[in-house]
Amino acid sequence: MSPTTNAARQPSAEPTCPPPDPHPRKPTYVPPPGACDAHFHVFGPGDVFPYAPKRPFTPHDQPKETLLALHRFLGFERGVFVQSTCHGTDHRALLDLLATTDGRYRGVALLDPDTPDDEILRLNAAGVCGVRFNFLPHLGGRPSIDGMRAVMEKVAPFGWHVEVHVTGKELLDSLDLITSIKAKVVIDHVGRVDVAEGTSGFAFGALKRLLDRGTIWVKLSGVDRISRSGPPFADAVALARALARHAPQRVLWGTDWPHPNISRFMPNDGELVDLIPQIAEDERTRRLMLVDNPTEFFGFPKG
Repeated sequence: MSPTTNAARQPSAEPTCPPPDPHPRKPTYVPPPGACDAHFHVFGPGDVFPYAPKRPFTPHDQPKETLLALHRFLGFERGVFVQSTCHGTDHRALLDLLATTDGRYRGVALLDPDTPDDEILRLNAAGVCGVRFNFLPHLGGRPSIDGMRAVMEKVAPFGWHVEVHVTGKELLDSLDLITSIKAKVVIDHVGRVDVAEGTSGFAFGALKRLLDRGTIWVKLSGVDRISRSGPPFADAVALARALARHAPQRVLWGTDWPHPNISRFMPNDGELVDLIPQIAEDERTRRLMLVDNPTEFFGFPKG
């Protein structure tokens, strides 16, 4: 199976996951100038940018106009569009956003080993700077290692990073693979570790050791995904805070808007922003997480 191919299925024409909270609260916390939302998606609109025929889920349309208005409301000047499996390897929605945001946004692609070289050239020129591999069963399952290596070889000349979306158990099972990657790596959503294990869990310890290598980062996004307690997600925030304390120069933050496939605790994006001071407890760490680290990692202009 290729890195981004899902098992054959007949996708629903109707949305199969809920939309985001349509009424984000104005956050009390004000992000610093140049703050970056390092993980979000844009969906459709489907009549302009059709969803993939073999997509694993069907979202509600959440176009770039809604995303950009949300960023203005929350106080983010930069962002990173992570291509979703519902669009597969069709990057037209991503390219459309990058073309209209004056270099303030970057993209992360989904690629197959047979992606043409000229397509990678086009994506790179538009502002794509990374490739994502999903290991989660509901997004297609563990990718082919040979396929991953073929894709990474294709993008290596452009200096792209590699984004890894795993659960805690898969993180442990994939340590040798992750540490063998020569490019910069970022682990999504706090590694989706089991919050019940806390900071003493094997996966959490492995994640800390990965950060110590100096070439691996983690996104302190998706606390709503891994929380068992629900809003305000104190159990997951505690894990994110421990990572920000441990490796402040290796952490990034994102909304994960519009929160696809959330089934329990649909977050309010304004309330997520107000968790930032709980995750990054001092101004220096907050600036690293929101401005300096993403500037370095995604190649935004400095200053």
